[in-house]
Amino acid sequence: MIMPSDSVLKTMNLLHRTLLKVTAGKKGWDAGNMPVLKLTTIGRKSGEPRMVMLTSPVQQNNSIVIVASRGGDDQHPAWLLNLRDNPIVEVQTKDLAKHKRTARIANAQERAALWPVIIEKYKGYASYQVKTTREIPLVLLDPIA
Repeated sequence: MIMPSDSVLKTMNLLHRTLLKVTAGKKGWDAGNMPVLKLTTIGRKSGEPRMVMLTSPVQQNNSIVIVASRGGDDQHPAWLLNLRDNPIVEVQTKDLAKHKRTARIANAQERAALWPVIIEKYKGYASYQVKTTREIPLVLLDPIA
């Protein structure tokens, strides 16, 4: 399967945000039986806010876990590179108003514990990992203390 272009991905995100807006948040907060979130990072090159809609297959304690799969593409998603360079992000979910969190890439031990849980619940992520030679990072969005 060929990964959609960046412009297609951006259009899909725009349509998702539009769905949330026109339904006053009644539709669009779930996808594939996973909760959806709005993640706003700061562009590493532009310094401008960049918003993307993502799913969260696992929530652990007070952390929200997201998967930097990009559908199994060999490139990391831009949002991952942005939060790696500036880990303070904004998050909004169906149940949580927009708020700041600290994003961090899961270490090897955390990933080893989380990955089997994620692929057990959502087998599509396992197929994404098979498509690429890069290890798909997991990101934890932690509350700011």
